[in-house]
Amino acid sequence: MQKSTVYHIPVCPFSQRLEILLELKGQREAVSFEVVDITRPRDPALLEKTRGTTALPVLETPDGKIIKESLVILDYLDEALPGPLIRRSDPLQHAIERMLIVKEGAFTAAGYSLVMNQKEKARDQMTDKLVALYAELDDFLRFHNPHGIFLFDDFGLAEAVFTPVFMRFWFLEYYEGFELPRRAEFDRVHVWREACLAHEAAQQVSREEVVKLYYDYALGAGNGALPEGRKRSSFAFEPHWRERPWPPREKYGPTASDKALGLV
Repeated sequence: MQKSTVYHIPVCPFSQRLEILLELKGQREAVSFEVVDITRPRDPALLEKTRGTTALPVLETPDGKIIKESLVILDYLDEALPGPLIRRSDPLQHAIERMLIVKEGAFTAAGYSLVMNQKEKARDQMTDKLVALYAELDDFLRFHNPHGIFLFDDFGLAEAVFTPVFMRFWFLEYYEGFELPRRAEFDRVHVWREACLAHEAAQQVSREEVVKLYYDYALGAGNGALPEGRKRSSFAFEPHWRERPWPPREKYGPTASDKALGLV
């Protein structure tokens, strides 16, 4: 039986959400994952498949059809593959989980903007924005399931969407010293986030991997771009991230060289 293929970037949160869904459905082997090296120009053959777009992940069906956008791919895999539906089957509950998922875009953008920020004076304002978005999530969860752990009874589609983002925000803890306040108005989102991070279906990446690979993001250089004075991206495949030292936490002062990062 031919498999669909997902073209993806290593440690990409939008790819991980697909892996989580496959784990939940018991279908991890039903899809092949092909890694794309973002430190090099895109393969012309892949660009032909995607009609020139470079955003990943993309899914290619066995008959050559291309599906883009991770949320769309999630829906496709959930419907197309055997196993229980991960999205809620009840129409009202599905609408509620979709309302929560809609909040992910602004939440993710706020966290990535903060880690990539290079203006130290802007830190407080950007941090406040992210905290306010966490407060929105807390309010939503508190309204729809005040005494629960997940949005509903178990880890579902909304959790598959948000968990990889929570994991990437380990770079905020490391490079920005960000901590979600331990106050009553954040108790519900704390419970949700911690349960999401601990779930057995969502263990594809580690804190160490995220912190090491995303060092260049902390310098304002995303998607494989090179910071000034560097010749090797922190997203390089070799040396393996486990063989590299932890990067310096300080992102607003002098930056580490390729050698100091263990890239050469």
